[in-house]
Amino acid sequence: MKQLKLTGFVIFLFFLPESLTLPTKPQDVDNFGTTQKFIEQNLGYITIITFAQYIQEASFEEVEMLAKSMTEYKDECLANMTLPMCSKFPNDVFMEKICAMEGLPQKHNFSHCCSKTDFERRLCFFRNKKADVGFLPPLPTLDPEVKCEAYKNNSGSFLSNYIYEVSRRNPFVFAPTLLTVTGRFEEMTKMCCEAKDKANCFRAKAFHVVQYLKALSSYQKNVCGALWKFGPQVLKSIYIAILSQKFPKIEFKELTSLLEEVSSKYDVCCEGDAVQCIRGRSQVMSHICSKQDFISNKIKQCCEKTIPERGECIIYSNKDDRPKDLSLREAKFTESENVCEERNADQDIFMAEFLYEYSRRHPELSTPELLRIARVYDDLLKECCSTENPPHCYRDAESKFSETTDKSLKIVQQECEYLQNLGMDDLKYHYFIKLTKTAPQLSTDEVIFLGEEMVTALTTCCTLSEEFACVDNLVDLVLGEICGVNENRTINPAVDHCCKASFAFRRLCFATLEADKTYVPPSASQSLFNFHIDLCQAHHEELQRKKDRFLVNLVKLKPELTDEELRSSFTGFSNVVDKCCKVEAPEACFSEEGPKLAAKSQAS
Repeated sequence: MKQLKLTGFVIFLFFLPESLTLPTKPQDVDNFGTTQKFIEQNLGYITIITFAQYIQEASFEEVEMLAKSMTEYKDECLANMTLPMCSKFPNDVFMEKICAMEGLPQKHNFSHCCSKTDFERRLCFFRNKKADVGFLPPLPTLDPEVKCEAYKNNSGSFLSNYIYEVSRRNPFVFAPTLLTVTGRFEEMTKMCCEAKDKANCFRAKAFHVVQYLKALSSYQKNVCGALWKFGPQVLKSIYIAILSQKFPKIEFKELTSLLEEVSSKYDVCCEGDAVQCIRGRSQVMSHICSKQDFISNKIKQCCEKTIPERGECIIYSNKDDRPKDLSLREAKFTESENVCEERNADQDIFMAEFLYEYSRRHPELSTPELLRIARVYDDLLKECCSTENPPHCYRDAESKFSETTDKSLKIVQQECEYLQNLGMDDLKYHYFIKLTKTAPQLSTDEVIFLGEEMVTALTTCCTLSEEFACVDNLVDLVLGEICGVNENRTINPAVDHCCKASFAFRRLCFATLEADKTYVPPSASQSLFNFHIDLCQAHHEELQRKKDRFLVNLVKLKPELTDEELRSSFTGFSNVVDKCCKVEAPEACFSEEGPKLAAKSQAS
């Protein structure tokens, strides 16, 4: 496998006038140069990320073809920069070259996107991305010695192939995050290839890299889903809550300025415009670092880091302490006589300031809960401001906020009680059954992934002092996975309603969902109960996955069974495996026991 040869293309990239926001301040010039240098150094990886995320089925050899096409384009523009095609955005150039690759659009079924232009084409490529990557082969696993030898012989090619495989399986992850993951993978490879026990080193280090990628992927998909389904106003509300909690001493005016940068840059990241995403995030982080005295005193070390570690460090930095002079309540929103007048003067600014003031005073609440409270307050004012005595009406706003939080808190407490009473394994099976009955249209692998994520959220959070915020935030990310990024995602009427009706209240909506009444199960299939010797040959993790798949597929086949009946059949399956794998003729045992279990399940 050849390493990408993209040296020189970087020269051309920065002559694209429309792609640049020209710096005006000294610190902006410095940041611009630093960001430009980082993109130059990583352009090969950026090309791979862009191509692999847009066309997930494409081979690595096809990525190399794109690199060649881009090099030819660069040569043309360097020879004559006045050509109209040389003034386009980098992402549009990528798309045009992808579409121009002979036979590729037809082969991978994206010709319909190539027939569009500008925003419509970018949106089409975005919608073409598939979150469920079951159509891709399993991620290649190499023996540690082979892996280390490959890295030693050609580290560039080795890492290029890695970022290609990771990008096509994570089509909605932002380019800066994937570049950070690749950097961590390289550090891990260097370290583990020097270790005596390479296998254990890779296993331990890889776990942390994978968890980091999963966490950022889930968050980014969730926020992009909010942007595409509900529009930029919801995105702004999310970041008002996040930034106000994280930096409680920030002034509202400064927050508004920062928010404009965040909002204007986020859509390019969601679209998959890698170059603009890197530039945009760098600008936002430079803004934060240039205003440390007014924003936070806990990010100094982060601001000394390089791209993209600086951004990741700031994102993961601890919340600042609440200013000592900040009262627990902001009276102007519940006790002032002029609330309705101020709201009517500029509703967006008024509600933004309310969310800012409430968020910075309540670090113990989750982002979704803060959005719920803002929605409750907005609905209350719509009602109160049409009455004869508005102040009397909105005087009890705080009690309504408490009611909303109490409802959310009870859901979290119930979920943590499930963990305490059931334990991790039974809790996982509980969610497999619940999720499959609620959304049987999801693939088996999706249900297993979501169920495991629910368990991870609860085991991570239910023993923490900030239990409520932690659980509510992480479970909301799982719901984001169910709802998907694309606005045209559809599962069934009830789930679709929860996903599309309200971003803030979808958690409470999902909590009330029951089994999907529109679902028609497949005709009874005996293949589910046709067991073979491969069950005896599977390693522990592989066998557990087969058992998980059996349970989910059983629920899809027999959704009318009660949870107890499903658990009984699942236990019966485990017992059959244990019994038959101990005898001399497992196949004969399975042939006898499988139909018995099928008959028992049918009779339930």
